[in-house]
Order: sequence, then structure tokens, then C-alpha cells
Amino acid sequence: MTKSELIERLSLSADVLNKKDAEVIVNTIFDSIGDALAQGDRVEIRGFGSFTVRQRDAREARNPKSGEIVSIPSKKTPFFKTGKELRHRVNCID
Repeated sequence: MTKSELIERLSLSADVLNKKDAEVIVNTIFDSIGDALAQGDRVEIRGFGSFTVRQRDAREARNPKSGEIVSIPSKKTPFFKTGKELRHRVNCID
């Protein structure tokens, strides 16, 4: 599902929302999650999952084209862990 499909579904499911309002809501939620992660916070949505930031250590890798050893600096990456309820829905476990 794309962001535009999500906005479409939200506007269809709630009679009081038009597409513009649904777009503002979706953008606000995504922006808030992104802002919280940028500050190093954890975002948890019960039944869905949690978003965190993980620190990846610096390492050395090999350039596959030239075979040269390349140094990769440490970096932070976003990480999503599914919640129990979502895992059950995806796996159709009752």
C-alpha cells in the first residue's frame, strides 16, 4: 500500500474526512514519527509495533568491483519491530 492509497482509504472510511484532511492527518503522523526518531526517541503504537533508532558500528568492507577495502563509518538506522497483534494478523494465527 502506498501513502496515496492510505490517504484514499482513510477518506473513504470516514465520511467526515475529505482527501485533503486525510492527507494532513497521514502527513502529521509520519512527520511526528520521523521527528521523534530524529531526536532519538522510541515510538510505540500498541498492537502495531515500535520504531526505534539503532546504532551501527563502524566496519571495514570490500568494494566488489575493485576488491579495495573501504572503511564504513558508524551510523544510526531506523528499526521497526512488529507488535504481537500485527504478527498474528499477518500469520493468520487465531
